Amino acid sequence: MQLNTGNQRWLLDCGFGPEAHAQFNPAWLDGVDAVFITHDHIDHIGGASHVVEAGLPIYATAQTAKALPPAAVVRLLPEQGKTVIDGISLTTGRNGHAMGGVWMHFAMGDGLFYSGDWSEESDWFPFDLPPLAATAILDCSYHLDDVPQADRFAALDTLLDGLDGQVLLPVPPSGRAGEMALHLIRRYGVQSVMLDPECMTTLRAALSSGTLNQHVQEIAPLLDRSPMEQARFLICDTPNADGGAAWGYVRAWHESGRLGQDAHVVFTGHMTAHARGICSVPGGYFQRWNVHPPLRDQIKMLERLRAKRFAPAFCTQPEDYLIEDLGVEVFMHDLIRL
Repeated sequence: MQLNTGNQRWLLDCGFGPEAHAQFNPAWLDGVDAVFITHDHIDHIGGASHVVEAGLPIYATAQTAKALPPAAVVRLLPEQGKTVIDGISLTTGRNGHAMGGVWMHFAMGDGLFYSGDWSEESDWFPFDLPPLAATAILDCSYHLDDVPQADRFAALDTLLDGLDGQVLLPVPPSGRAGEMALHLIRRYGVQSVMLDPECMTTLRAALSSGTLNQHVQEIAPLLDRSPMEQARFLICDTPNADGGAAWGYVRAWHESGRLGQDAHVVFTGHMTAHARGICSVPGGYFQRWNVHPPLRDQIKMLERLRAKRFAPAFCTQPEDYLIEDLGVEVFMHDLIRL
């Protein structure tokens, strides 16, 4: 999404996917002066190599910058605070979605709020309230779905209670890995959960960062367990089981005939074709874990911002919002001019 400031043109996030065929188009960088990245998930940061090749500066938090190519020209943003860029005040706050992830508020016109991905339901990531903004570009990944996290947890618990043997939960390590571990050890005990090395490394850094909710330290005992130990629940990278330890388990279980018998895979986020393929055979399941706002939180955000104009982002049918009574003007422009 491009933002024209009058003097410059900025690109807000530069991701691709999560489907393998959905690649970043370098043409999106034509005429762009700088790129702003909200967090380090591939659908927001995946095109960063093209940004580096174009020689453009990237504005991101220190945590997000760790995922950028080494040659990136980085301009650091605080997770909470204000930065003045080309005479425009940018306020950033923690987005409740990813390590180092932020929303962005640009002091342009009567205020522009860009959420990137966000969640107010996380028990792991903090969420900061944004300033008022008449124009809001909101994460609507769940479209008009209005199921709250409490109901998601209840459905997941029911599913897990009914599965015998081991359960693999593929996750993004910097996303829901930590809060999923927190939920599982509270319900089933520390000995029932194991993290793969990638998740261990990421969560060890997360616990030492001091930027998360205080009770995250409850998962600390998991970081001392050997990844070779047996456990009922395996929390592993990658989120669609198309790589990393997650794919290793799926392949081994399928080849040994365990998949669908005493070994199961439960996906909890957006599923690519690869993940959908696993779910099409016995042993594969899907149960959503909210990492984006349900409709009630989208509406609450518009009311909190006192927004007058609203653009639904990251959903396949944004036109559906035109018939919702949201009390704001809904617009569909890809290019925002203020």
